[in-house]
Amino acid sequence: MLKTLPNMFKVPDLRNKILFTLLIIGLYRLGSFIPAPGIDVDAVQLLRDRTAEGGILQLLGLFSGGALTQFAIFALGIMPYITASIIMQILGVVVPKIEEWQEQGAVGQRKITQWTRYLTVAIALVQSTSFAFLFNNPNNPITGGDSNAGIELIKDFNVWTVSLVVLTLTAGTALLMWMGELITQRGIGNGMSLLIFTSVISTFPAQGTTVQAENGNLALLLLIALAVVLVVSIVYVEQGQRRIPVQFAKRQVGRRMYGGQNTYIPLKVNQSGVIPIIFASSVLYLPQLLAVTLPWEGFQRFVDENLARTDSPLYYLVFGLLILGFAYFYTAITFDPAKQADTIRKQGGFIPGIRPGPQTERYLARILSRITLPGALFIAGVALIPSVIIQLAGWSAGTGQGAGGGSFGFLGISILIASGVALETMRQIDSQLTMRNYEGFLA
Repeated sequence: MLKTLPNMFKVPDLRNKILFTLLIIGLYRLGSFIPAPGIDVDAVQLLRDRTAEGGILQLLGLFSGGALTQFAIFALGIMPYITASIIMQILGVVVPKIEEWQEQGAVGQRKITQWTRYLTVAIALVQSTSFAFLFNNPNNPITGGDSNAGIELIKDFNVWTVSLVVLTLTAGTALLMWMGELITQRGIGNGMSLLIFTSVISTFPAQGTTVQAENGNLALLLLIALAVVLVVSIVYVEQGQRRIPVQFAKRQVGRRMYGGQNTYIPLKVNQSGVIPIIFASSVLYLPQLLAVTLPWEGFQRFVDENLARTDSPLYYLVFGLLILGFAYFYTAITFDPAKQADTIRKQGGFIPGIRPGPQTERYLARILSRITLPGALFIAGVALIPSVIIQLAGWSAGTGQGAGGGSFGFLGISILIASGVALETMRQIDSQLTMRNYEGFLA
């Protein structure tokens, strides 16, 4: 691999793409430290301290690379775009017009992308308004910490200041969306995924230093060993496929013979990627928002003691079940056995031993259901088991409840996201090198 690394910079086109990608990522990290106007700097420091205690704040800060805890111009990160994309995929199943766009190829994809942008801005507008009020409530239990003394981020809380903060955060999300699309078009890899990858790994060095300072070198080495085991396991499972063979019948057009080739349908073990974790995290976030708005003290106490604490057994149970459910849900959306069977039949293909039509559909659905279960169990284990191990070890990664509820409470989720994006980017670089007769990383 070290011998292959210089090959990336020998090809001018590939070198320019990599440098352009690094430039955009650098600008993104710069914007993550520029605070929004009208923000109290002292309150921002208090917000960072509360985030180290874990809970929903640490989860929200995971996908923004710490920009949320800085209340920077990129505080919302790229999550509004990811949420909008997921919503559009779900609507594609129930809204005929969107389903029609999905079948129109490049023209339809442009329409879907345009509506995704509109929806992203709308979601960013709602989220930025919510955060402006959420982080300026002195009685807010989410930002209250152990002392239950909330945070007042905005000095002059009036219409004009709040509007300026909301406009800044919404514009930051729109700018990030444009930067991500620029990486996809002119850089290397998927731009949105790379921005999330950057956000996730940007917190590792500081967290590792904190673990070493509070727990010693042995704890840091054991944590690194756990991370290496996770990376190897994730790469192994992410590469796993169930290849379903497909044969195409020969047909003669004029004097030429077409078809007759053999191919396969690759069904990944983890067909849904990290989307179930994002879905499950969003659903777990809803009760905590309700606990803030509803005047029921019993409900607020239950949420604070169970669903808002990443060291709670009920939190692990609910989070794991949600991941399993959303894994099946999202897999069913992204891979439709009926459409796949119909496509194979129209192209004159068949699965050996299976008749075209309904039998092929039932066969694909049965295989997909069988391989989805181990994939769902794996991502649930990656998301939860590292937190359980760290919690039982009693390691601390900041102030608060220990690493199970502190900075490394989402170690498995972070590594799962980072490994998936890194693999996909390496595949794209590898294909570019192979096209130019260079040996790739994955050769």
